[in-house]
Amino acid sequence: QVQLVESGGGLVQAGGSLRLSCAASGRTFSRYAMAWFRQAPGKAREFVATIGWSTGSTYYAESVKGRFTISRDNAKNTQYLQMNNLQPEDTAVYYCAGRTQLVGAFEASEYSYWGQGTQVTVSS
Repeated sequence: QVQLVESGGGLVQAGGSLRLSCAASGRTFSRYAMAWFRQAPGKAREFVATIGWSTGSTYYAESVKGRFTISRDNAKNTQYLQMNNLQPEDTAVYYCAGRTQLVGAFEASEYSYWGQGTQVTVSS
């Protein structure tokens, strides 16, 4: 079992940066593929980025590629999402997710564990 808690959201102007963190409880964090999803008002939850057991296997949605960076520190049981050059269309609630597989997945249904979400608002 893993419990996930996000932090780091907030209000930022367009072009600014934020770093989200996701702290995991449980001793087997390093054996979980992790991901970030987001959900804007009135829209479906969408994939943002994922990272496998090893930090080498990362994948990004096209809309954030080159601006966002996913990473993890297994010693701290924490994953991160560095978000640069934020735009108003990035405004959403961002969720941390985990699954007990070697690599991540692009569909939310593939993840068993979810955080409560953190709000990111980007003003123009």
